[in-house]
Amino acid sequence: MPDTAWTPDQPIVSLKDVHKSFGELEVLRGVSIDVMKGEVICIIGPSGSGKSTLIRCINGLNDIQSGSITVEGLEVHDPKLDKLALRRKVGMVFQQYNLFPHKTALENIMMAPLKVLKEPKEEVAARARRLLAKVRLDGKEDSYPGELSGGQQQRVAIARSLAMNPDVMLFDEVTAALDPETVKEVLVTIKELAGDGMTCILVTHEMGFAREIADHIYFTDRGVIVEHGPPATFFKEAKDPRTKEFLSQIL
Repeated sequence: MPDTAWTPDQPIVSLKDVHKSFGELEVLRGVSIDVMKGEVICIIGPSGSGKSTLIRCINGLNDIQSGSITVEGLEVHDPKLDKLALRRKVGMVFQQYNLFPHKTALENIMMAPLKVLKEPKEEVAARARRLLAKVRLDGKEDSYPGELSGGQQQRVAIARSLAMNPDVMLFDEVTAALDPETVKEVLVTIKELAGDGMTCILVTHEMGFAREIADHIYFTDRGVIVEHGPPATFFKEAKDPRTKEFLSQIL
């Protein structure tokens, strides 16, 4: 399906019967999810339930054995797909910040637009400064990652992803490595992004945050979606015993 065929009344991200194995181990066993433009989706579940693999498949970082994943009509796992076209549409923030230690916050944010998109340096620098202000790090332009807290580094990583002007943002347990006091500043940043209308797909174990921010919650266990629904019903009226047990352990 050509890129131009996508219109906002269709899902911006669509997974259909996705299967993924690592050797003999089947990690995703027929996952289907549709995400509309501007939606915030939270994926929750026990460790090893396939959540991170799922999100990495959406970005083409992991291949799939069968099924299909499209982003704005682009078939992510089409061998002929221009990966750059995908990278322009999908930003991803990982648990580890992966910032370049020898580059300043501003330089980290500017790298991809300069190297990948070949945009003019002045434009990129101006956008990087705006993004640092957006994640509430004005004044940290010249700081190196080692001079920033974990929460500040993670916000630089979010700004770095936003510098490519993506249409969809993926967040993979982005608060898991942070101290409790810095978790909130990162969650506030994501909440503001969602408030601006950014389509967000989050793997998270922050249940209070999921309840507050998500339009729809998916609970995965052993590679399948066990249950899903809007937070209001999901947390109060979970039907599957696996969901109930999981929620009883963490809420």
